[in-house]
Amino acid sequence: MKATVALQHGPGSPFSLEPVELSRPAADEVVVRMAGVGVCHTDWTAAAGTVPLPTPFVLGHEGAGTVTALGPGVNSLAIGDQVVLSFDACRICPQCTAGHPAYCVLSPALNYSGMRPDGTTTMSQEGRPVHGSWFGQSSFGTHALASVRNAVKIPSLPEGLSLDILGPLGCGVLTGAGTVMNLLRPRPGQSIAVFGLGTVGLATVMAAAIAGCRPIIGIDPNPLRRRVADDLGCTHTLDPDATDDLDWALAEITGAGADFTVDTVGSDTVVRQALQALRTPGVCATLGLQSMENNVTIDQGHLLMGRTLTGVIEGDADPRILVPRLIDLWRQGRFPFDRLVQRYPFHRIEDAVEAGRTGTVVKPVLVFD
Repeated sequence: MKATVALQHGPGSPFSLEPVELSRPAADEVVVRMAGVGVCHTDWTAAAGTVPLPTPFVLGHEGAGTVTALGPGVNSLAIGDQVVLSFDACRICPQCTAGHPAYCVLSPALNYSGMRPDGTTTMSQEGRPVHGSWFGQSSFGTHALASVRNAVKIPSLPEGLSLDILGPLGCGVLTGAGTVMNLLRPRPGQSIAVFGLGTVGLATVMAAAIAGCRPIIGIDPNPLRRRVADDLGCTHTLDPDATDDLDWALAEITGAGADFTVDTVGSDTVVRQALQALRTPGVCATLGLQSMENNVTIDQGHLLMGRTLTGVIEGDADPRILVPRLIDLWRQGRFPFDRLVQRYPFHRIEDAVEAGRTGTVVKPVLVFD
């Protein structure tokens, strides 16, 4: 079948809306007609060439839509089902069966190779391969060929919540919320500082508020994001560019330091700041992606004092469990992730990417007629 996708012909090239032919869905695949897809930091990072991808390629990994075709033998989904698309995982390796699909042993092949594990592509153009399978979906298009393993069925939507904005639950929102709920698991009254208040950071703030953390400190130079963070649960927000001594400011708020810190930026400077803000003992979770290789320098003596630095992918979450939970928390009025979203028609993808990259919008979402 035909689809229109945002094609990139090389690293750093502009998005070009072009027709492609979707291959027939295989035994573990479905075709999804997209309602909306979030634009994520990982997408524009990969588009710039920091992730080596074969060309031409199609990105997009926060999709939501309706199943329109099934591969042979697929019985876990039906035509007409509404789904959120998340990352792909094999579901049978030791990490997957232990409840940690984000660390699937086949994750690179399933999510970042640009093709199926057997070397075939899910799209073509005039007989030439077009590389997709980005996070098992490549949802920057009117339709996506996705794995049944990463398609999370949404049986019913609560009143007031529309399918087109659910895609970010599959990655950015999942990552921030999952880090708090699955990894850090704070007790009520424990403190947390969040460095970077984009989608991931603000999802972290919302989850920390649900957990009863106090204080909740958000650090970001962007005044728009700090205002949103204030509304979503932060007890304090700081502008690092306008704070003479960030370490001292954090110490004054927390006393002996924060129980937990979360780095959503990934730069050398911010990782060190997040570690330095911890009390003893304390845990710093680093989530931000700068590139596939990103060296940081830390003081080992700081860790020897009982502090922990840990990396997290996709919030160490199982999307089949966490996505429905987050929707239920939205229904309860406790997780208003929809406040992060601004919709853009698909043809304005360049505007949406630029808005996300510059921080004028927290979470751009491309929507389809």
